[in-house]
Amino acid sequence: MSASTEKKLRREAREAGNDKKALAAQAAAEKKAKNNRRWTLVGAGVAVLVIVALLLGSGLPYMSTAYTVGNEKFSAAEVNYHYGSQYGNFVNQYGSYASLFGLDTSNGPVNLEEQECYMTDGGSWKDYFLDSAKMAMVQTVALTDYAAENGIALTEDEMAGVESYFAGIDQAAVAYGFSTADQFFSANYGAGVDEDLVREGYMSSALCGKVIDEMNASFTYSDAEIEEKYQSYEGEQDMFEYMYYFVAAETSDETSEVSEEALKAAEEKAADIVKAFADAEGEDLEAKFNDAILSVDVNGFATEQRSTGASIIAAKEWLMDAARSEGDITSEVNSSESGYYVMLFVERDDNHYNMANVRHILVKAEADENGAYTDEAKAAAKARAEEILKEFESGDKSEESFAALAELYTEDTASAADGGLYENIAKGQMVEEFDAFCFEGHKKGDTAVVYGESSSYAGYHVMYYVGEGQQYSDYIAELDMRNADTTEWLNELTAKYETKEGFGMRLVG
Repeated sequence: MSASTEKKLRREAREAGNDKKALAAQAAAEKKAKNNRRWTLVGAGVAVLVIVALLLGSGLPYMSTAYTVGNEKFSAAEVNYHYGSQYGNFVNQYGSYASLFGLDTSNGPVNLEEQECYMTDGGSWKDYFLDSAKMAMVQTVALTDYAAENGIALTEDEMAGVESYFAGIDQAAVAYGFSTADQFFSANYGAGVDEDLVREGYMSSALCGKVIDEMNASFTYSDAEIEEKYQSYEGEQDMFEYMYYFVAAETSDETSEVSEEALKAAEEKAADIVKAFADAEGEDLEAKFNDAILSVDVNGFATEQRSTGASIIAAKEWLMDAARSEGDITSEVNSSESGYYVMLFVERDDNHYNMANVRHILVKAEADENGAYTDEAKAAAKARAEEILKEFESGDKSEESFAALAELYTEDTASAADGGLYENIAKGQMVEEFDAFCFEGHKKGDTAVVYGESSSYAGYHVMYYVGEGQQYSDYIAELDMRNADTTEWLNELTAKYETKEGFGMRLVG
């Protein structure tokens, strides 16, 4: 948890409660029902129930103290905000895969005390998110105190950036079926949470993020220290390119188990692929590998893979052997002994190359009614990209003028405000054609129009090469060192704060 503190605080500052929009109305209803059930137990008298209902409607119970960190008291509503934020962060990070951890998101962050959490030792998901919320509150208090003691504050622009998250929130709330923004936030974060509380939380998170950023940037390391750190990974961070094919052993129709004979047959087939590859002629490794596979299994094709050493799941020791060279091939049984992997080594990259800094202007092709991109639509996007490039070339051809055009024309919202700038791009990070431009040996000011396509768009990029960035191996090691030192600093900072639960904790979750 501590290693991801920075990301967690930043995500909290970006959240606008939209992670559970589709479930918000249902979550609100469940929350109301749950609270009514809890307070009904206070007494059976009608008068008592009426008083309780009035209290709940007023939100007064959620103002009671639920958690104290040092001298800072958090109301039940404030704890609900942090609790809901932790739930939202988790769901946003894992999406539909949350169920693999045993989390049922169908009702939002309610009744989680009834769901066992696979990530804790016998605890519930409510326990998990509540512990995360408590940690977030301790860190918030510690970082806020540190900011006050060291004269760190948000600038007007930074505060305006936080306020921008709330632009049009009333209309958004109505669009999702709520009468007010307060109801919207209450449904998404928890009972008692309103717009003012969320705004305060965002401001606090932004300040905490600023403190962490400044501390993270304050650490310094020598080149030798950074290289020593990278070498300590022992290849786990190196990039490996390889191809593989899995020969599955046949299973029994009755038991679905693999017999020794079936596993032996799979081993022999894998060995035949290795031999067929070694006997083949030609320089095209993929073609040779697929021909070797087809010689023993007519339906088989190789899978190409590029991953770090840490992510290799089969024949890892063999692939990471320093003696490996292009075209080496072997076979190895998988961990469950249900078949054999045939592994073909292609390349190893120790990441000692400089990353790229570029600017770009994205022109998207228009999708048809079926979401497909026709040749005509792509041609129109290319023509428009070429027009923009000509406009740039007709001017002073400076980086500043390209940035101005990017702000004006690009359809990439992530980089528009920065004039289309992307810094420290690593190999394989961008779509194929974009990536190729970054590492073709360009000099500053080189331009081009390249195609690009992903799951979310198809179109053309007007490219401008800015220059080389940091060496990638240094970037990996230094980032790791900075995060570790920042985490250690934060742990020391928070260790001095005592915490205590209050009555209001009963109203959380």
